[in-house]
Amino acid sequence: MTHQNSTTVVKKKGLARFIHFGKKISHGVAAVGQGFYVVYRHQLYKQPNNPDNTRYVQWFCRRLCDVFNIEVRLYGESASTEPALWVSNHISWLDIPTLGSAARVFFLAKAEIEDWPVVGKLAKGGGTLFIKRGSGDSVRIRQQIADFLSQNIPVLFFPEATTSDGTTIKRVHGRLLGAALEAQKPVQIALICYVNQQGELDHIAPYVGEISFSDHVKQVLEMPRVTAHLMFLPRIDVTGHDLDSLTSEVQHKMYKGLQELQQHVLHQVEQ
Repeated sequence: MTHQNSTTVVKKKGLARFIHFGKKISHGVAAVGQGFYVVYRHQLYKQPNNPDNTRYVQWFCRRLCDVFNIEVRLYGESASTEPALWVSNHISWLDIPTLGSAARVFFLAKAEIEDWPVVGKLAKGGGTLFIKRGSGDSVRIRQQIADFLSQNIPVLFFPEATTSDGTTIKRVHGRLLGAALEAQKPVQIALICYVNQQGELDHIAPYVGEISFSDHVKQVLEMPRVTAHLMFLPRIDVTGHDLDSLTSEVQHKMYKGLQELQQHVLHQVEQ
C-alpha cells in the first residue's frame, strides 16, 4: 500500500469515527429531550416520588442503554414489584441506566446533583431521591430511606460507596442497610458485570482512576457494543437479623454471587 493510500485509509477511518460519535451525541441529546417531555407530559414533577413513576424511569434508562450501546441480559430471580431495599455492586455511572432498565426502582443521589444544570432537573422530575451526605449524617439518611420504604417506594443504593473495576466486591458499608430493618422490608441484591465483544470483562465501562467524567462519557460513546450481565439474587428476609448479621450476609452473597455470574457469562461467551 502506498503512503498516499495509507493516508487516505486513516482519514476515512477518522471520518467514520467522527460521524459515529456525532450520531451518538445527537441520540443522547434526543434522549434527554424525550426525558423532559415525559416528565412534563405526565407531570411527574408534581409527585416525583410516586412509586408509579418508576415505569417512566425504566423507559428512560432503556433509552440511555441504547445511546451508550449497552445490551442488558438478565439472570436469576425476576425483578419483583414488592418494595425492597435494593443494593448493587458499583462499577460505573452506567450502572444506573443498566439497573433502571431492568428494575423499577428509585436511586439515591448526592444532594448537590439536584443543582446540576439539565441533569439535576431531569433527575428530580424523574423521582431521584436526593440525600445530603456528610459527617454524622448516616442516622438521618437511614431514617429517610426507611421512610421511603415504609411508603412502598423501592430504593437502590451502592453499599460499596465507590466504584471498582468490576472484578470483585469491595467492603460493604452496612449502616444504610439498617433502613431495611427499621421498615421491615427485604433486601434485594443485584449484581452487574460488563463484558466486551472478546468475552472479557470490559475495561472501558468501569469509571475508575483519575479520568474526568466528561472524558469517560466520550470513551463510552466511542466504545464498541458491551453486554451488561445483570443478576438478581433471592431476596434476603431481614427477620431475625441485626445490622451486623445483615451486613455480613449481604457482603458474602454479593461476593459469591458476582463470582458465579462472572464464571457463567464468561464461559457462556467463550462457547
